[in-house]
Amino acid sequence: MAGEHNHAHTANKKALLLSFIVITAYMIVEAVGGFMTNSLALLSDAGHMLSDAISLGVGLMALVYGTKSANYTKTYGYKRFEILAAVVNGVALIGISLYILVEAVGRFQHPPAVASRGMLIIAVIGLLVNIFVAWLLMRGDTHENLNIRAAFLHVIGDLLGSVGAIIAALLIMFFNLGIADPIASIIVALLVLVSGFRVTRDAVHILMEGTPANVDIDEVISTINEVDGVIALHDLHIWSITSGQNALSCHVVVDGGMTVQESQMIQEEISHRLEHKNIGHTTIQVECTTTQHAASIICTHQEQAHSHHH
Repeated sequence: MAGEHNHAHTANKKALLLSFIVITAYMIVEAVGGFMTNSLALLSDAGHMLSDAISLGVGLMALVYGTKSANYTKTYGYKRFEILAAVVNGVALIGISLYILVEAVGRFQHPPAVASRGMLIIAVIGLLVNIFVAWLLMRGDTHENLNIRAAFLHVIGDLLGSVGAIIAALLIMFFNLGIADPIASIIVALLVLVSGFRVTRDAVHILMEGTPANVDIDEVISTINEVDGVIALHDLHIWSITSGQNALSCHVVVDGGMTVQESQMIQEEISHRLEHKNIGHTTIQVECTTTQHAASIICTHQEQAHSHHH
C-alpha cells in the first residue's frame, strides 16, 4: 500500500512540476499577446493561466510540505497544508473571474479594435499547451488529490477558454464582430468562477471536519454493529486529514464478561472491515457493560490501529 502511495506521490509531483513550468511560460506569452492584440479574451485566458500557475505552484508546495514528518507540535505533520492551499487557490480563482466579468461589461459598451490574427495564433498555441498539460495531469491522481484535481479543473477551463478565444478571433476576422471578444471572456470567467467555488467548497468541508464524500456513514455504522460482540456504538466521528486520508474515532460497547484479548480482537476486526469503507486510520475505544464499576475501568482501554490504506 505504501509503495502504491509513494508511486502516486512521485507521479503527482512530476506531473505538477512539468505542468507548472509549461503553464507559467505560456501564461507570460499570452499576457503579452493579450496586451499587444488588445484582446480581453486572451487576457482573461492569461489570467486563468495565472490562476493555473498559482494552483500548480501551490499544489507542488503542498506535496513537498505535506511529506514533512509529524512532530510534537503537529502530530499529523503538514498534511493539511494541501487543504489550506486549495482554499487559497479557490478564492484566487473567484477573484480573477469577478475581475474579468467587470472588465468585460465595460467592453460591451465600447468594443475596442482587436488584432484578430495575432489573437488567433496565440489562442491556438494556448489550446495545444492546455491539451498537453491536461494529459500530463491525467497521469497524476485526479480522483483523490484535491490540488491535482483543482489544477486539472483549471486546465480544462483554460482549454475551453482557448477554444472561446479561437472562436472570438475567427468571428472578428470574418464578420468584424468586436463584441465576440468580451463574450468569450465572460464565458471563460464563468467557468473559472464555478471551478473556484467547487474547490473552495470541498476544501472548507475538510477544514470543517466534515464527513468525507467517499464515506457512507450509515454503511460505517452497520459495518461496526455487524461485528460479533458489539452491543452498541456511540461518539462516532469521521473526518479527512487531507484528501484521500480518512480517519474515524468511536466508542463501542461490548459484553462485560469479555477478556482484554477478545475486546482487542473486536477492535482489530472493526479496523479491518473499515479499510474496505475508505477509512485507513481508526481509533476505537472499547467499553464494557457491567454493573461493577471497577471491572468496567479495568476493561476499558484504548487502542490505536494505524494503517495506511488508500
